[in-house]
Amino acid sequence: MSTVSGSNVGVMMMALRLARRIGCLLGIGILLSGLSWAHAEKPIISGQETVLPKAPEPFAGKIGPNVKESVEAFPNRLTAPKDAPNVLLIMTDDVGFAASSPFGGPIPTPNIDKLAANGLRYNRFNTAAMCSPTRASLLTGRNHHAVATGTVLDFTTGYPGYWSIIPKSAATVAEILKDNGYNTAMFGKNHNTPGWERSPAGPFDRWPTGLGFEYFYGFMAAETNQWSPTMYRDTVLVPTPQDDPNYILDRDLADDAIKWIHNQKAGAPDKPFFAYLATGSGHGPHHAPKEWIEKFKGKFDQGWDQARTDTLKRQKEDGIVPADADNNPRPAGVPAWDSLSADQKKLYAHFMEVYAGVIAYQDSQIGRIVDELARMGQLDNTLVIFIEGDNGASAEGGLSGTLNEMGVVNGVKESQDWKISMMDQMGGPNTYEHYPVGWAWAMNTPFQWFKSYASHLGGVRNGLVVSWPAHIKDKGAIRPQFHHVVDIMPTILEAAGIRMPTVVNGVKQQPVNGVSMLYSFNKADAPDRHRSQYFEMLGNRAMYQDGWMASTTPKRTFNGLYVSDGHPDTSYSWELYDLNKDYSQAHNIAAEHPDKLKALEALWWSEAKRNNVLPIDDNLGLLRFTDARKAYESKSAGYDYWGGDISVGNEVMPPILGRSFSIVADVVIPASGADGVLVAAGSHFGGWGFFLKGGVPIALESFSQQASDQFRVAGPSAIPAGPAMIEYDFDYDGGGPGKGGLMRISVNGQEVAHGRVDKTISLLAERDDTFDIGFDAGAPVSDEYKNGGRFTGDIRKVTVTVKGPDPLAGPPGAAPAKAAPARMEKTLQGE
Repeated sequence: MSTVSGSNVGVMMMALRLARRIGCLLGIGILLSGLSWAHAEKPIISGQETVLPKAPEPFAGKIGPNVKESVEAFPNRLTAPKDAPNVLLIMTDDVGFAASSPFGGPIPTPNIDKLAANGLRYNRFNTAAMCSPTRASLLTGRNHHAVATGTVLDFTTGYPGYWSIIPKSAATVAEILKDNGYNTAMFGKNHNTPGWERSPAGPFDRWPTGLGFEYFYGFMAAETNQWSPTMYRDTVLVPTPQDDPNYILDRDLADDAIKWIHNQKAGAPDKPFFAYLATGSGHGPHHAPKEWIEKFKGKFDQGWDQARTDTLKRQKEDGIVPADADNNPRPAGVPAWDSLSADQKKLYAHFMEVYAGVIAYQDSQIGRIVDELARMGQLDNTLVIFIEGDNGASAEGGLSGTLNEMGVVNGVKESQDWKISMMDQMGGPNTYEHYPVGWAWAMNTPFQWFKSYASHLGGVRNGLVVSWPAHIKDKGAIRPQFHHVVDIMPTILEAAGIRMPTVVNGVKQQPVNGVSMLYSFNKADAPDRHRSQYFEMLGNRAMYQDGWMASTTPKRTFNGLYVSDGHPDTSYSWELYDLNKDYSQAHNIAAEHPDKLKALEALWWSEAKRNNVLPIDDNLGLLRFTDARKAYESKSAGYDYWGGDISVGNEVMPPILGRSFSIVADVVIPASGADGVLVAAGSHFGGWGFFLKGGVPIALESFSQQASDQFRVAGPSAIPAGPAMIEYDFDYDGGGPGKGGLMRISVNGQEVAHGRVDKTISLLAERDDTFDIGFDAGAPVSDEYKNGGRFTGDIRKVTVTVKGPDPLAGPPGAAPAKAAPARMEKTLQGE
């Protein structure tokens, strides 16, 4: 740094003060040209730091007794590496390898086609077979069990690989980019925050804003209602329109992402951004604008058998799969299309028309974001990574499809006649639907099995498109290298010129399991660098190494997801495939190569021990939903809520489902009378609502959206103005989950109504729904109130008292739920 003499400094400082007073900007510029400001023009050179965030540098100027004898020095600016690209990372949800047109699928997605034509397609890219695990690996670059996300967060258990708490030793790509001069934002689905932390009390360090994202707008669960989502901005619940026929989530997410990008470039035009868009629309419920569904009328009348045949033909013609790839046969139990009745064909084809409308509309909204980047002149140096699905296509709709996806858990019955009567409403706000398993099989062409079956490619093989116009020369090409979702973070960091840090926020980092894919961008025949990868999900296992894949034979059926009580690990048999010769994993050659199979099995067990996969647990029954809840829920029988406008996540709500309870609302009724919600949990697809209508107290249990599944008890007259104590008391019949009971309503200590509730839900039908006081967030429990049903009186206090045993605790004498260790969080952080 050059220096100036004390006398010169004095003269120049006096001149500066004078110039500031008279606003003489030209004079300031002339004076500054002769003065050296310490580091004013030398930003931090980021990207090579191994300890993040970078420690502040010491003051480089001079402090004297007064300004006359001192020299200023400003802190360095944190700046991303030179020419670091913007990054747009997109992951869709529950979309099989063969659903969309870039990979031979029957659903046209012209915007992703355009990305592929301007970039690369990878036809041997793999995920973790379910959403939370795939997303944990995507963001951290580590195997999902190694970051405590062995399965979806709804199935958390008390073992280190399944705690659902991403450790601080696995900093996300967002955290690393942010600490290297990027702006970071996330839009859409976040299913990596433990359920017991999804409340206004947090903690918030595992919400997106605690995982490196400076901004978040999205939902916090496996799925959401696309017409009435439960949305958060950063950590605050925000209302979305409940009665606006033009609202739908995919458009809302695209609008918000574009707005954020506009503002980011307005504030820092030269600063790169990392934007992560995680749509939830491919996952159930399948919702789409009616006009987009109508585009596909008659397009799937040929059925799933012919659709799969046609898809494989297109895949071979386009070079997506080898010419000798075989089509795996239809699974046993899935009916041949030609065996269906005319009514079944009509209904099942329409299920697929709805799904096609979902994916096509989703594509249009992704296209809006990409087109805007092009209009802004940003696309050329934007690395766009598009992953078509977080797992294979889902069989959760069962053999005949469903209009209430979680209904199978609650025991909802849907007749074929009723579903046909609802065809005109399918895809709209009165359905929570999922297509039949036959369509999932077609969307996974040419592979076998489905989402959650990590043993086979139908569960883990997903399409990947990468576009980076300024750097990818071989545009429109297909890349055959084997890769896994853990490779995305290393790829982004290498593209940005950023080293993987060894310490982040004071915590030593655990090894990254992924490898960068950048080597393959401009070298089609580059040898694979990701040569070995284990897989496991809910007992289904596989070991890949250099083209060979050993896979366990699945034992769980696909007729709905939640049907298994678990099997002893020793009952699984293993299969063997040579994927170098058998792309579609169609020929089990275990008998011909017993030594190879034995070696891969041994390697799997070694990897399992190293990555916290053990113990194997393939239980997928209802009880598994409650393990973490029992470990973390309040042990108090009473829950007090002081006022209205309160909302908590469903995993921290009072455990009123399937048991006796009372709700006492201390309210003040205004002179004009009161209407609206006192307490609501769930939606009309499955939930409880306690509200006033015309001043009359009402209790409603909605077992499903069907009229025969609505159980309503109402008082005889309006509650008069003034203070009132309104009590809803439910006496559960007992005998396990799903039973009925007697509902009593009292006002100021006097019973005013009672009635039977014949059956009750065991789980809220919408996994992102909340327990609300004074309003009903998301999709409503009842259509008797509108726009959230905000209570028009004054709620002073609501007390919920839980009574009797929890029916989900298992039969008498059953082992208690596996509790998490007392210091789980600190153990994961290495403290």
